[in-house]
Amino acid sequence: MDPALIMILLAIGFVGSFFSGMLGIGGSIIKYPMLLYIPAFFGAAHYTAQEVSALAMVQVLFATLGGVISYKKSKLIHGRLVLDMGISIVLGSLLGGYGSKFLPDDIIHVIYGLLAAVAAVMMFLPKRKREGGGEEKNVQTANLRYHRPAAILSAFLVGILSGIVGAGGAFILIPIMISVLQIPMRTTIASSLAIVFLSSIGGTIGKVMTGHVLWIPALLLVIGSLLGAPAGAAVGKKANVHYLQYALAILILATSIQVWWKILI
Repeated sequence: MDPALIMILLAIGFVGSFFSGMLGIGGSIIKYPMLLYIPAFFGAAHYTAQEVSALAMVQVLFATLGGVISYKKSKLIHGRLVLDMGISIVLGSLLGGYGSKFLPDDIIHVIYGLLAAVAAVMMFLPKRKREGGGEEKNVQTANLRYHRPAAILSAFLVGILSGIVGAGGAFILIPIMISVLQIPMRTTIASSLAIVFLSSIGGTIGKVMTGHVLWIPALLLVIGSLLGAPAGAAVGKKANVHYLQYALAILILATSIQVWWKILI
């Protein structure tokens, strides 16, 4: 393999997973366009949408695993929320991951663009404050309440769509958890990593079944991910909650604009 391509894939794995650990996302929101355009820009490789979605899904599996390990002792991961949304999103991502083999590349691009656009809009919706305190209050395990049917159904739908594009789904799941389910930001970040880890198991199995996984590039992305995710999680634990939310909203918005620019132009 070209040494330049090796360095590019390691860098993409590290950068995407740094944001994964810091913001509670799987990293595919930025890794999908990076894999699609950066290797091609440098003439190192040209990946199809099917190959990119498969590579992104395998990377998400290890990026979120690294993030979950980093957050394990923080007590911010809400067990019941993870099970409710995790089991549902696994089933959806398994269906979406396998079903993606029947879709042309253009449709996969459009689905990714739609998901990014919806997520961007939801991140900028005004958020209601919980009774008795704001985001920094430790509304965890025993005290956290949310609408369970909405959580389960939304996770299943997100799983199907994210499985198609090779994403863990956190970039759409987090806005739902914050704006619809009213989960505090820090609990959302930590719990979404665990949920997306479960989602990526189903999605990765689905992608392997399609035969689109390129194993050597996937291994390089994983190596970069295992280095980047813990570093990002360390930053995320200390950063201001509002700055994290703004950073995620801007990241999703920028990616949405970039994807739609490519689709339309």
